[in-house]
Amino acid sequence: MKKFFSDFKAFALKGNVVDMAVGVIIGGAFGAIVTSLINDIIMPLLGLIIKADFSTWFIPMGEVPEGTAMTADALAEAGVSVFHYGKFISAIIYFILIALAIFIVVRALRKAEEKAKELKKKEEEAPAEEKKPRLCPYCKQEIADDATRCPHCPSELPAEE
Repeated sequence: MKKFFSDFKAFALKGNVVDMAVGVIIGGAFGAIVTSLINDIIMPLLGLIIKADFSTWFIPMGEVPEGTAMTADALAEAGVSVFHYGKFISAIIYFILIALAIFIVVRALRKAEEKAKELKKKEEEAPAEEKKPRLCPYCKQEIADDATRCPHCPSELPAEE
């Protein structure tokens, strides 16, 4: 039993498991933000635009008893099955908006990652400061750093300091 707990401890404290746990927690918080954005801001605005509340769209699937209000709750209380197609439309819109929000976040992260890779690649590819070639003071031709005479003219070269 002791080995079981030591193995579990080694597994649970690995970097990948901890990173995954942090990701799940942040994902849950992000989900709450997106849910609030959709339920509290986007859906009411959409309702204003189309002048309707999707949650009130339904079709009674049976005979409605006389005197029963035509609301989904009242019909359910009266034992009438109700086809809530408005809730289904809301769920589809909710799904599309969540997918869009996640796409935007992932896209921004990918662009940032690509930008970081490009910068790193540029840094790696950037040549070290190139040393200026040594020139003969008389004929101005390029010569070797350790040369004592210019190969292009017969001049004797001064010693380099």
